Amino acid sequence: MALDVDAIRAQIPALKSGSARFDAPGGTQTPQPVIDAVAEALANPLANRGRTTEGERNADDIVAGARSALADLLGAEPRGVVLGRSATQLAYDLSRTLARTWRPGDEVVVSRLDHDSNIRPWTQAAEAAGASVRWADFDPATGELLPGHIEAVLSPRTRLVAVTAASNLIGTMPDLPAIARLAHGVGALLHVDAVHYASHAVVDPAALGADTLVCSPYKFLGPHLGVLAARPEFLETLRPDKLLPSSDAVPERFELGTLPYELLAGARAAVDFLAGLEPDARGSRRDRLVASFAALKAHEDALRERIERGLADLGGITVYSRAARRTPTLLFTVAGLRPADVHRRLAERAVDAPAGSFYALEASRRLGLGDEGGVRVGLAPYSSTDDVDRLLTALAGLDR
Repeated sequence: MALDVDAIRAQIPALKSGSARFDAPGGTQTPQPVIDAVAEALANPLANRGRTTEGERNADDIVAGARSALADLLGAEPRGVVLGRSATQLAYDLSRTLARTWRPGDEVVVSRLDHDSNIRPWTQAAEAAGASVRWADFDPATGELLPGHIEAVLSPRTRLVAVTAASNLIGTMPDLPAIARLAHGVGALLHVDAVHYASHAVVDPAALGADTLVCSPYKFLGPHLGVLAARPEFLETLRPDKLLPSSDAVPERFELGTLPYELLAGARAAVDFLAGLEPDARGSRRDRLVASFAALKAHEDALRERIERGLADLGGITVYSRAARRTPTLLFTVAGLRPADVHRRLAERAVDAPAGSFYALEASRRLGLGDEGGVRVGLAPYSSTDDVDRLLTALAGLDR
């Protein structure tokens, strides 16, 4: 069934500003049910978690509810869901913990396609441990990161491979199951950055072959948080730094300080909102999420194709999002104009399409775009045909 985009848009107050928003890869706009959940959590008694007072119970229930919802979204067990400030923070925490077992001569593999948050934590941890870093390249002509690119830099000394499930810059979705088989074949762990992927596809760590995986709810209609998912049995083997009185249970041993209860209430509401995108879906929340993401993919693919046709008709525009499997995310440049100028001129026409490298600095440089990058257009559940037409009209009206 097709998404009811008008019904979705009616629940997102920020869209009343009137801009056509294509900045979703940097963070989506917030539905009213998510806003209400955050406000309700703050309006009711809260305390440190426990089961004695009302405030303690409220906090405890919020954390359990968020873990359960995020586990459904990520195809994980609640005990395998670690909550944190951001995906970057969680990647740094995990890298420092894992690196305690790395020795000189060990190797870590990172990819030039990735966001820097899935590069620098690993390269810096490797440097501190005396381990070596090996770089997997991607094909700038196609945007593809192929299993062969990873295989070329693997060895029996590889301890970890870090790779994106979907490029936040150009949308490329590598063949993760094949990459996982290669990594596991040499005894390495696979860490997956699913921050961009989780906004557009059903996450299934087991199917992807991910040992650890991170995402950010603010990229899929929720508040600013980070989430790490892994098998509880694997988390039990890790000993992160923690305060002495804090819980040593999994996943709490990885969660530093008091959790942001109100934001966790919003994260649960965001997952429930996503599960309701397909109103005729039935079954468990996971079942409804699968159905909703299928409808979302059809919606976003149709809009992406409309944008691609329109950009091709305009001429003078180079599109860098070319992979066979990709999210509805397009990076492009306009002949004769700097990306920042395109961003500014589109904004003057109430079309929000930001410019830059978006922290995917290695990928931008490999594409020949340097640190300046390009103009990025990304879609979300609330994107509409009218938004797309406004984008294309605005681009056609640029003075070059």
